[in-house]
Amino acid sequence: IEFIRGVPLISLLFMASVMLPLFLPGGWNLDKLLRAQIAIILFSAAYFAEVIRGGLQGVSEGQSEAAKSLGLNYVQTQVHMILPQALVKVIPPTVNTMIGMFKDTSLVVVIALFDLMGTAKASLSDSNWLGFSMEAYVFIGIIYFMICFSMGRVSKNMEKELRLSKERL
Repeated sequence: IEFIRGVPLISLLFMASVMLPLFLPGGWNLDKLLRAQIAIILFSAAYFAEVIRGGLQGVSEGQSEAAKSLGLNYVQTQVHMILPQALVKVIPPTVNTMIGMFKDTSLVVVIALFDLMGTAKASLSDSNWLGFSMEAYVFIGIIYFMICFSMGRVSKNMEKELRLSKERL
């Protein structure tokens, strides 16, 4: 986790695109898109692991002791007491990480894969679309904003629902 988190995503994408094929056995050829997906998944997993770790550390030891006093074993304690509390605590940082990862997907252009921005640039080179660059970039900005804003709203609604359900208990 520390190794992946200590390296920028752009360098992981570069390594997956250029260096990984050099280490594969002869005859093996992974698609460039698959290699980029693997790099992004590893990067995201490392950040999500840290978010979950922080949530687990935020649950007090008294919860584990209470579970032991009720006669729960380790697995039951984790599943029924610790994880639900930890996952509620990590909703905001999880959504924050998801929004960041969504915005980081535009970095695939570095390894010659098309993303939303690359597609817009490619369409602007078409003679039918000359002079519409401002509209294309505004449209892309609106798409990114709508998706990120929606993720933030869903997060707020989840937090509100969880807060209300806690108050009912």
